[in-house]
Amino acid sequence: QVQLVESGGGLVQAGDSLRLSCAVSEGTFRSYTMGWFRQPPGREREFTAAISASADTVYHAEPVKGRFTISRDNNKNTVYLQMDSLKPEDTAVYYCAARSGSVTRNKYQYDYWGQGTRVIVSS
Repeated sequence: QVQLVESGGGLVQAGDSLRLSCAVSEGTFRSYTMGWFRQPPGREREFTAAISASADTVYHAEPVKGRFTISRDNNKNTVYLQMDSLKPEDTAVYYCAARSGSVTRNKYQYDYWGQGTRVIVSS
């Protein structure tokens, strides 16, 4: 059973930074594509960023491009989402997800999900 545990969320002001972490229990972490998705209040879960197993391919959604950066440490079984210049519209529950296939923005193609960490950005 693959377990994903997110951490690092909280309440911040616009313009601040946060770094989210997602620790994965599975020893084959280095073979997984990892993704970050977010679900703003009252809206559907949406793609935020993804990174391939070898980290040679990364995708960032347009609303976060240039402000957020996904990365991974295969020695620590952890994927990160560095979030800079936060805006109130970034307020959401952030989820990490894993899949054993190639990198994709499609949430329905991810096999494993964490419980989420809440980020609130005040203006």
